[in-house]
Amino acid sequence: MTLLCRTIRIATRSSALALAQAHQVRDALAALGIDCALTTYETLGDKRLDRPLNELGAKGLFTEELERDLREGRVDCCVHSLKDLPTANPPGLAVVATPQREDPRDAFVAAEGSAARGLHDLPAGARVGTSSLRRRAQLAALRPDLEIVDLRGNVGTRLRKLDAGACDAAILAAAGLRRLGLHGRITALLDPPAWLSAPGQGAIAIQVRADDVEVRDIVTRLDHPATARAVHAERALLAALEGGCQVPIGAFVDGERLFGLIASLDGRVVVRGDAPLGDDPHAAAVALAATLHAQGGAAILDALRAPEAP
Repeated sequence: MTLLCRTIRIATRSSALALAQAHQVRDALAALGIDCALTTYETLGDKRLDRPLNELGAKGLFTEELERDLREGRVDCCVHSLKDLPTANPPGLAVVATPQREDPRDAFVAAEGSAARGLHDLPAGARVGTSSLRRRAQLAALRPDLEIVDLRGNVGTRLRKLDAGACDAAILAAAGLRRLGLHGRITALLDPPAWLSAPGQGAIAIQVRADDVEVRDIVTRLDHPATARAVHAERALLAALEGGCQVPIGAFVDGERLFGLIASLDGRVVVRGDAPLGDDPHAAAVALAATLHAQGGAAILDALRAPEAP
């Protein structure tokens, strides 16, 4: 394979976590002898911290600006958190590599000085911070006596708010904490199948123009097949359920088994299921989606999507 003679221009968000992920990709490409340059962006999702993500509504809150410049040829690839991407690629773009995944689990993070070692240690009425509907629903299902408060911002901002007293604990992605060298802030990990993460959580996606064969051939060398197999199944479940950030859906591949859940916003109804991946992870995900629908998930989704009564 002939290596590129030009520099690959990598688009990334400007947050510390996004830069850590972009640096990981840059370093992996450098190990292949490829020169890279980073271009940073502040997206709509980064700017609008005054409202919960589900209220902003639009897809691509953390990706649109990067994808626009990729389509227009100003950059050669984008590095995303896979869970931020819609399940369908925009026209002309393709995700061609998912490097080896970090820990996909959620983490319970107690405020500095707290004696709590997990959700079970929090007293009734304790405040737990998150901006995720999926996390809110699971928290409400497990501990309906807790107060759940909105916690937006990058990882550092959320930790500062937590330690300043905005809440008593927070739920964050373990992968983000580990990539930033903040693994010491993880008080406890929330394990599947009792607690399910977002589909694709902990995975990086590298997106290119579909017709840029040179860059595509280089970037695909960073793909990790086991990661790709797992996240494909998780995101296929999300797609089959027609979910997004406005629907509490969890998915997690543990070994060769796919676990999924759909929950009502208040956590009072949680529908769970699992299925073996087998030889066709996509088919397994579609079949699991049908099972979840039949067991009550369809009613939850219909209620969430119904227009508000006048």
